[in-house]
Amino acid sequence: MKRAITLFALFAAFAFAQSPKLRIIAIGAHPDDCDIKFGGTAAKLAKAGHAVKFLSVTNGDAGHQTLAGAALAKRRFLETQESARRLGIAEYEVLDNHDGELMPTLEVRRQIIRAIRKWNADIVIGPRINDYHPDHRYTGMLVQDAAYMVVVPNIVSDTPALRKNPIFLFYQDTFQKPAPFRPDVAVPVDDVWDIKINGLDAHVSQFYEWLPYVDNRENQIPADPAARKKLLYTMRIQPVTDSVRKTLVEELGAEAAAKVQYVESFELCEYGRKPSIAELRAMFPLK
Repeated sequence: MKRAITLFALFAAFAFAQSPKLRIIAIGAHPDDCDIKFGGTAAKLAKAGHAVKFLSVTNGDAGHQTLAGAALAKRRFLETQESARRLGIAEYEVLDNHDGELMPTLEVRRQIIRAIRKWNADIVIGPRINDYHPDHRYTGMLVQDAAYMVVVPNIVSDTPALRKNPIFLFYQDTFQKPAPFRPDVAVPVDDVWDIKINGLDAHVSQFYEWLPYVDNRENQIPADPAARKKLLYTMRIQPVTDSVRKTLVEELGAEAAAKVQYVESFELCEYGRKPSIAELRAMFPLK
């Protein structure tokens, strides 16, 4: 069994190295969501020559305790562009929908369809619909509602339909109802953890101002940029649960899996193209 797992890991690494260059679009509700859930994997994919785009469905104009509206939206947009530069991804787009007021309307669905089509995406990643934040829930719904429509020419006919349906995936979360997250692929990100942290560090308004305020710990944030950046190493870490560890063992073998500290995991959506688990894992940098 151990030899079979090792051979699978070698095959997956070889297949990833030999695979054609992919076009991936990660979609989040706010201008830091993709960075939190996908920043490490995005950096690894971009390093390997794949085209990665982040898309925020809202402009983040409500996520602060003192700033709001256009001034906050502008600041958060500039933070996304700096994060994209640090992660090495191709593009970070922010749609002009109000933060905290997102609804799964036809117009926003059309925006999502256009974005996926224009990127000519092979893989689309978004949140599941069970989440504490309505913007997260509705972003998940909007992405799922677009999953089939991206190939229908008479829907959003101003943008050419895709000729093949992308693979749709969900980010890891900790919500249990109506069903817990299932890690179909787990990407170790230890080797790019500093890059991911550097990307998160670009979102100054969020990680050093807004989120500490919401959590009632704003007095714990150091004024020194280097000192406060160290705090990010303990924030927004995706847990290596038993199910994630099991997936890592399947991918890497028990010995290598035991060494993994940081991971980003994804669940295959039932909509869109449905590859085998082996094919899916071969698309991601598991080494």
